[in-house]
Amino acid sequence: MVPRQRCCGLVDEEPLCRKFTPDRENGQKPIVVQIEELEAIRLKDVRGFEQAVCASVMGLSRPTFQRILQSARIKVAMALVEGRAIIIEGGNYIMKNRVFECVECKHVWEEAPCTDGGKHGYEIACPTCGSMKKMKLDNGVKHACGGGQHQHGHGGGCCGGH
Repeated sequence: MVPRQRCCGLVDEEPLCRKFTPDRENGQKPIVVQIEELEAIRLKDVRGFEQAVCASVMGLSRPTFQRILQSARIKVAMALVEGRAIIIEGGNYIMKNRVFECVECKHVWEEAPCTDGGKHGYEIACPTCGSMKKMKLDNGVKHACGGGQHQHGHGGGCCGGH
């Protein structure tokens, strides 16, 4: 019997850093933390959300979120205790669409991750007025659009995800 593939977790952003290496490597294989596992740690342990909220944000059931979070925590703990490198890659996830608001005309629109020829958002003009002045909306909170931190070509994901 083949186990069914679990649902893809929704992820807000690609990781800024994909490899952590101890001062002295012990020769053991690196530990691979999947993208959705890192997202679970970010939501629960960094942002401090309740598990039900984390599961909802990632589009998962609570038990599935709990399994992903537990797996991530074990991997990170093993890497720290055993002095092993951590590589963040792959997994079973879909990048979330980004929501922008134009500063000039207040138009709000959604962009799929890296649409329009690989553009990230800060290079995309408002579809209504053409202004480049926009804010990224994250659950109603506005953030300035910066750039240059995103990279392409990291494989992984599913369902057309990155």
